[in-house]
Amino acid sequence: MRNLKNLPPPLPVVMTIAGSDSGGGAGIQADLKAFTALGAFGTSAITCLTAQNPSEVRGILAVTPAMVTLQVETIFAGFRVAAAKTGMLYSAAIIEAVARTIKHRHIPWLVVDPVMIATSGARLLRRDAVSALGNRLLPLADVITPNLPEAEALCGHTIGNLRDMESAARKIGRRYRAACVVKGGHLPGNEVVDILFYAGHIYSFRSTRLRVATHGTGCMFSAALTALLARGVDLPAAIRGAKHYVHGVLHRQLCISLCS
Repeated sequence: MRNLKNLPPPLPVVMTIAGSDSGGGAGIQADLKAFTALGAFGTSAITCLTAQNPSEVRGILAVTPAMVTLQVETIFAGFRVAAAKTGMLYSAAIIEAVARTIKHRHIPWLVVDPVMIATSGARLLRRDAVSALGNRLLPLADVITPNLPEAEALCGHTIGNLRDMESAARKIGRRYRAACVVKGGHLPGNEVVDILFYAGHIYSFRSTRLRVATHGTGCMFSAALTALLARGVDLPAAIRGAKHYVHGVLHRQLCISLCS
């Protein structure tokens, strides 16, 4: 009989509450890939079905808020969740259901990726749901991970440089009493710089820009961050690790495109 003392420790359980991407590059599919790659056991609650590929979103079908709630509650009933993330929530009703369901649960880390618009330009959060996001869900977050357009919507000013990013990260973090990492992929330049506001301090994280399609990178980043936090990695190091994971995925895509 195998010595049970030599068995590896169980994987931390993480949960994603997000939409399904039929193209596999973003949403639940990207999240579960990142969880597995970074040593976490992934669970999921699907908020929407989408018909999409890297270039376009052809259709969105929202899951009922009651079914979203049932998925989340069933996960909590069967697992001890070490960290969770939210992605595409789409409607005010779904946001309300998610916030109500997780509010009194003990989740050591809640990462909120405030998904609003797809890389293809399709709206993934209804306009009437933005206020619900800010009023109901973001106050529950431990970490908020907006890209530049999302950060502009949350902080109320345009972002054109690193100083603007720092200002936005501070404003969002202080408003919701959370860490905020503003992702800088939309700024031009040979480097991608992300800015973190955490515990009153500003941190910056740099990586070389790869000229490749970036569909799903926000989902990958927040999911990788969630997995690393669940494993006990401190927040700045987890952000570095998440950036490294995304950069590695994009680098493999670039190598495949160059060789095809």
